[in-house]
Amino acid sequence: MSDPDRITAITLDEGSIKSWGPDVDHERRVAIFDLIEQNSFQPQGTEFAGPFHVHLAVEDDRLAIQIKDEDENEQGRVVLALSPFRKTVKDYFKICESYFAAIKSATPSRIEAIDMGRRGVHNQGSELLQERLKDKIEIDFDTARRLFTLICVLHIRA
Repeated sequence: MSDPDRITAITLDEGSIKSWGPDVDHERRVAIFDLIEQNSFQPQGTEFAGPFHVHLAVEDDRLAIQIKDEDENEQGRVVLALSPFRKTVKDYFKICESYFAAIKSATPSRIEAIDMGRRGVHNQGSELLQERLKDKIEIDFDTARRLFTLICVLHIRA
C-alpha cells in the first residue's frame, strides 16, 4: 500500500505552457519525475484522502492546484495568487539565462558561482511556496523545490 500523503501523478495545464526550448522542457520533465519519485503532500482538512493526483494551472494570474484521488474523484482545489512569486521567478529566469550561457564558455569556477546563486534563488521561491501553502497544504522542502520549478514553467507564457 502506498503512502497516502503523497502525489502519485501530476499534470500541468498545457494551455498555460509555452515551450521555451530543450533546457526548460528538460527541467520540467526532471521536476515531474523527481516529484513523483519522492514527495510529501498533505492537504489540510479531513475531506482529503490520498494518494493524490494533482493538476497545476494558471487561471486569472493565480495558481490553481486541483487535487484528486487516484480514482480521479475531486478532493479539492487550492488557489494562490501568483503576484508574491513574480520577483523571485523573474530573478530565477535571469540567473538561469546566465547559467545556460555560462556553461557554454565560462570557467568552471564561474559556472559554479552562478549555479550557487541559481540554487539560492530557487530555494527562496521554494520557501515562499511553503509559506503560502502552510494553512492549505503541508509539503516538505524537496517537494516545494520541485513544485516551484513547475510554477516557473507555468510562468513562461506565450
